[in-house]
This record gives sequence, C-alpha cells and structure tokens, in this order.
Amino acid sequence: MLTVFSAKSGEPVFSQYMMNQFLINPAFAGSEGFTSFNLTARQQWLGFEDAPMTQAISGQTRITKTSYVSKSRSVRKNTRKRRPSGKIGLGGYIYNDQNGPIGRTGLEFSYAYHLFVNDGQLSLGMSLSAYQFRVNTSDLETFEGYDPLIDEARESMFIPDGSIGIYYTYHPFYIGLSAKNLFQASVKFGSDNSFTDYQEVRNYYLITGYRYDMDNDFEIEPSILIKTTEAFNLQTDVSVKGYYKRDYWIGFSYRTGNAFITMVGIKVDKLYFGYAFDYSLNDIQRISYGSHEIMIGLKFGDSSGRYRWLNRF
Repeated sequence: MLTVFSAKSGEPVFSQYMMNQFLINPAFAGSEGFTSFNLTARQQWLGFEDAPMTQAISGQTRITKTSYVSKSRSVRKNTRKRRPSGKIGLGGYIYNDQNGPIGRTGLEFSYAYHLFVNDGQLSLGMSLSAYQFRVNTSDLETFEGYDPLIDEARESMFIPDGSIGIYYTYHPFYIGLSAKNLFQASVKFGSDNSFTDYQEVRNYYLITGYRYDMDNDFEIEPSILIKTTEAFNLQTDVSVKGYYKRDYWIGFSYRTGNAFITMVGIKVDKLYFGYAFDYSLNDIQRISYGSHEIMIGLKFGDSSGRYRWLNRF
C-alpha cells in the first residue's frame, strides 16, 4: 500500500522517443512524409509493486500535395476539385498511464503545418487532448483513521488539455521545442469548497540531434533531450544510436541522475521493432528488474512513392 500521494502526476516517460518524436511534439506529425502507426508499451521498475506502466498507440500522416482533378459529373458539366496543399500533417494518439494509485487514460489529436525555410523544413503544431484522471483511494493509507481528502474524494474526473510545438529539420540535423499540459488544468477531488485544487504542471521538451552518414552502410546519431517543468525540475537524456543499412540499430542513453538505457531494434520491410532496457541508478534497482519498453512501428511510403510525399509544394 502507498502512503504518499500527489496529484501532480508527471507526463509518461519513454526511452525510444527518437523513433516516434510525435509522442513529445505535435509539430512532428507528418514531418517525415510517412504514414506511420506506432505501439509503445512500457513497464517501469519490473517487480516493484504499483510501479508505473504506460501503453500508447499513435498514428500520423502527411496530407498530399496540391493538385486539381477534373471530374465529370455529366456530359455537360465538369468540376475541378482542389486537393490539400501538402503542408498539413495530422496525428492522433491514445494512451493509458498508471502510476501507483493515479491513472490517466486519454486521447490527443494533433494538427501540424509544414513550410520550407532555407532548404529546411519548419513545422508548427498544436494538439487538443482529453483524459480521464483516476485515483484509486483504496490503495491509499493514512496515519489518521479518517481523511476527508481521500475518503470523500471523487475517484474519476474528465480533464481537457493541449500542447504546442515547433520543429525544424535541415537534413540530417533536427531540433524541436514543445510544451505539454498547456492549460495546467485544475484537479478538484471533492465537491466541497474546502478541498484544495491541485494543478497539473506544464512540461517542456527540447530535443536536438544529428545523423552522420559514414558512407559505409553505417550511420551514427547523437541526440539530446532536455525536459523541465515551470518549477525547473530539469532532466536530460544524452543519447547515441548507431545504424547499419538503416535496418538494424543499437543505442545508449544516460538520463541524468536516473538511468542508463540500452536500445536495440530491427526493420523488416515496413515493420519496425524496438526494445529498451533502463538500468536505474538509484536504490530502487536493488528491488526491481529494471524498466522495459517495447515499440512496434509500421511505416508506409518508404519507397519510390515517398518522393511524391517529399515533393510537397
């Protein structure tokens, strides 16, 4: 049983975010020109009771290039239908995150707008989300027999929120900045005015990286992810990944003061499989079997047809 409770639950943690940056930045939706779907499942601190776990399913695409199609509706009447401009990316994301007695299940819809700037691509994105915030009060213990904040609390509530982001790529360099929990929604556990409102904290993400082509079927990609809140709870991931023919990869990350991470993966046709193991750098590692994360991705458009996606304007 847990004896400590905070309504300020953080955003889900992912170790393989480089494979699907859409999870941390809505501007990434459609930026690569692919249509892709991803499933991510994470079990943190395996073997530890009530340890955090997260499941997420996401999809994103790029709306095709502007064109006009003549469409004959009758012998005497022809119409010209305008297709989208090729600048628009759309994405969606369903997730379930459980952290001890606190759970969140929600969905998010993202819109991104992409522009060519100085031979690079500038992407602007926003998303709207809604989630159910749950507290399992039966898993909470108090030192006093009766606590009105717990015993009279609502165990479920519906909360809207949003995110914004900006992302720039100048191949093979990329950089992105995003903010999640934008509305800093209040979480009110009881109907009585004497109950204190808790507020979700805003999270900020800055990611940048560069993929070096070594001209011998090998590529190497160093990257940095900086995460913080408005209370300046700073955490940094320093990572490096190596690729062979873009079909196999291995990577390592150091998460400041938290974990050392190993990642491996393989691409088979349109399918991507990835696995990450987090070795905790604190005392919890002695009573757990580390954190485990799997990722399965499906990408369409990585063929000669992709050039039509990249011909955006």
